[in-house]
Amino acid sequence: MNQRPGNQLFDAYFTARDMREVFCDQGRVQAMLDFEAALARAEARVGLIPQTAVASIERACLAEHYDFAALGEAIATAGNSAIPLVKALGKQIAKSDAEAERYVHLGATSQDVMDTGLVLQLRRALELIEVDLAQLGETLATQAWRYVATPLAGRTWLQHATPVTLGMKIAGWLGAVTRSRQRLQELKPRLLVLQFGGASGTLAALGEQAMPIAEALAEELQLTLPDQPWHTQRDRLVEFGAVLGLIAGSLGKLGRDISLLMQTEAGEVFEPSAPGKGGSSTMPHKRNPVGAAVLIGAATRVPGLLSTLFSAMPQEHERSLGLWHAEWETLPEICCLVSGSLQQALLVADGLEVDADRMTRNLDLTQGLVLAEAVSIVLAQRVGRDTAHHLLEQCCKRSVAEQRHLRAVLGDEPQVTAELSNAELDRLLDPAHYLGQAHTWVERAVAEHFALIA
Repeated sequence: MNQRPGNQLFDAYFTARDMREVFCDQGRVQAMLDFEAALARAEARVGLIPQTAVASIERACLAEHYDFAALGEAIATAGNSAIPLVKALGKQIAKSDAEAERYVHLGATSQDVMDTGLVLQLRRALELIEVDLAQLGETLATQAWRYVATPLAGRTWLQHATPVTLGMKIAGWLGAVTRSRQRLQELKPRLLVLQFGGASGTLAALGEQAMPIAEALAEELQLTLPDQPWHTQRDRLVEFGAVLGLIAGSLGKLGRDISLLMQTEAGEVFEPSAPGKGGSSTMPHKRNPVGAAVLIGAATRVPGLLSTLFSAMPQEHERSLGLWHAEWETLPEICCLVSGSLQQALLVADGLEVDADRMTRNLDLTQGLVLAEAVSIVLAQRVGRDTAHHLLEQCCKRSVAEQRHLRAVLGDEPQVTAELSNAELDRLLDPAHYLGQAHTWVERAVAEHFALIA
């Protein structure tokens, strides 16, 4: 087997399969070989190497020809993955065409191969993430409209606040997804660029043909040719990592909300159920938020990985010692964690199970206290703010002390009933009538989502 043994027990839980394929050994090697094949085509286009050499080089640029375990052992001595791969590539070509072997890797350096190979992988990773984000946005937009008018308790500092709607909460998740999609679109021109500078960034080995070759190589790989090589200017990669960190954090927020709403004491919103999902090894009754756990887990792990990318930015001169090396597994791992988080978010969002009756009952847990503000605001317009606030404060204290509903206490208070009728009190103590701009926020979030599609 070419694939080296790895820690695969948790892959299906934390990483999407398609993303792992992008960054598996075969994916990494193939991306570097794609660079070498494109370099040969580009150099043949400008006449630096004979056109007859290209086919032999291209035939050898298939990852299936190489022993990844042997490459891994060689990397430990060589210090990077390109050096042993280029040697192996030369040997593979020489088996059938000794002449063509002379033209492999001409004018390039190891970092050109590795960085451009990484960019090719990141392009595919970006495509996967964008597809999942778009699908998640579509699902959240649908769910936000579905529950646009479903009231539940707003919670501040983990305590009941005034009512919100489930649609408004989902619209908050949707807005974060939309902004992340916008950020990804904006960074593409900066990220999807060629790395090609030769030994120390001057391309001196290619002489006057350097720029024509660089332009042809960028065209072959469908990448942009940047203003200059970026061997030790790593802001492009770090920017992408930072946006992925924002995505992980936003999905973590979604997971945190879901997990709290799933708590036994709340029981308002649940992840979709499935046989064997969320159980316990000892407690048959358990229904654990296993999807939310991935979202929260990724949001916890990615910032630490991202700090490595930021720490590796001040790289020395024209090629870094150690800081460049620190990136090699870091950004791919961030991509994998975000992919797994997105997969779980899609499952959770699409199959949300909502208990609207429980939401209504929970809204009344404080016996009307969450709507004290609604009464105070109206009463203040009739008796003054300070008087209204003091009066409602005293009524709330009586409600708690006497364990009576606030509506009953207010109905017994002459200063209140002198200003507010029974019908007015009933309306003010109805959560459905104190939802403010919740509908508007949903409408705006959904509109922003569809504007991005257009």
